[in-house]
Amino acid sequence: MTAARTEALVLRLGYRFSDETLLAKALTHRSWCAEWPGHDSNERLEFLGDAVLGLVVTDHIYRSYPGLPEGELAKVRATVVSAAALAEVAVELGIGTALLLGKGEDASNGREKPSILADATEAVIGAVYLDGGWSAAAGLVMRLVAGRIVEAASGPGGHDYKTRLQELSARRFETLPRYEVADHGPDHAKHFSATVWVGDTARGTGHGRSKKQAEQAAARMVWKVLEAAEPSPPSELEG
Repeated sequence: MTAARTEALVLRLGYRFSDETLLAKALTHRSWCAEWPGHDSNERLEFLGDAVLGLVVTDHIYRSYPGLPEGELAKVRATVVSAAALAEVAVELGIGTALLLGKGEDASNGREKPSILADATEAVIGAVYLDGGWSAAAGLVMRLVAGRIVEAASGPGGHDYKTRLQELSARRFETLPRYEVADHGPDHAKHFSATVWVGDTARGTGHGRSKKQAEQAAARMVWKVLEAAEPSPPSELEG
């Protein structure tokens, strides 16, 4: 874990630690501790961060969506705090490049394993909670997952612009959109751009900190333009 990679992660987190050893511990996998005895892994911080994450998300969706019944609230929370979702957050933050891993785990692509990435994300949340308290942790969680909460609470396809664009493109052009994605920048600060093609025409480009975000941003822009230009169906009064 180089100082440059840690600093880049701090900038993306939007939170600077008073006690930097907490961040270091949050990024320390047990495989590294097995090779360097006497150091603590991030497992206890992961345990704490899981609880903080769950409560922040639960409190937010309870207050923000008063019309959702308990069962739907539970589905939204499960979607947002799932290991898959947290691994995506870790990729967007570049946590993998900053992890301390044992040689074996590192050689087996441990920096890309969803379980390791998800656990590290929770550990970072736990570290921020210990360092800055509830307000700092809640602020971090919402910066990381607010968009995912909105998408999950909207229901299937509600904010999935790739699906919307696919349906519109098939209806109007009888073809499906395709995406060309490029990545830019160093591994610890990578961002992505996605260009949407409909037929032989490049319709627009979106950007994001992950491939998924870039594709959704591009689809959203193109869908809105095409939707606005779509002719209205004729009224019954028109011949």
